Amino acid sequence: MRFAYLGSGSRGNCAVIESGSTRLMLDCGFSIKETARRLQRLGLDPDDITAILVTHEHSDHISGVGGFARKYGTPVWMTPGTHATNKTGVLPDVQTVHCQAGFAIGDITVQPVAVPHDAKEPCQYVFNANGLRLGVLTDVGHITPHIEEHYRYCDALVVECNHDRAMLQSGPYPWSLKQRVGGDYGHLNNQQAASLVARVDHNRLRLLMGVHISEKNNTADLAHTALQEAVPAADTTIHIADQQQGAPWCDMRLKVDA
Repeated sequence: MRFAYLGSGSRGNCAVIESGSTRLMLDCGFSIKETARRLQRLGLDPDDITAILVTHEHSDHISGVGGFARKYGTPVWMTPGTHATNKTGVLPDVQTVHCQAGFAIGDITVQPVAVPHDAKEPCQYVFNANGLRLGVLTDVGHITPHIEEHYRYCDALVVECNHDRAMLQSGPYPWSLKQRVGGDYGHLNNQQAASLVARVDHNRLRLLMGVHISEKNNTADLAHTALQEAVPAADTTIHIADQQQGAPWCDMRLKVDA
């Protein structure tokens, strides 16, 4: 199993998870044209995508889903709450995600995980294939015991490092937005992400990636430092995804494949 990010941040999020002949796109916050361009960087065409999984209805995650699915006939998986917001328009093939029930798409088994975020019925996902386990956790206000249980044993972990607390407090956002972002149903800061990472199984963890980094309230260096301090094992590779370039293919057997 391997994964890559087309881009990650407040202006658009999209990842691809691949195992065998199955390629899942996680969210799509870019236009059809931009998504196709970014897929090409990874050596993929839009027709290569097996299905789209949606985490929630915020525009930076869902704005491109409907157009992409309609143009390429791609099945879309989402929770009933996310579907009820009608942010995608009519879709050619909609499958329901129940947060307590895992399911398989081709060669990949998917476990949804309910998370606290200011959306209708948000969920994140843990992916399993060929004995490898990838956890992706973004758009989360705080870490719950339920989340920790699902993400403790991962070979690769993608975790939100949205903001640095000091930068958020002194930054340009209005007070109401600062409260939302930093609240229990907002986004994880560097310290919250690092706290989760510090509690996972480090004997198993090979790859760690920080994503959804705010361009105004954080820096890649601050996120990287926080994650690095939480990982005692020197053989855990840390990578940071950004808005423009995303992150290259990461092979979970070989760490980062640049």
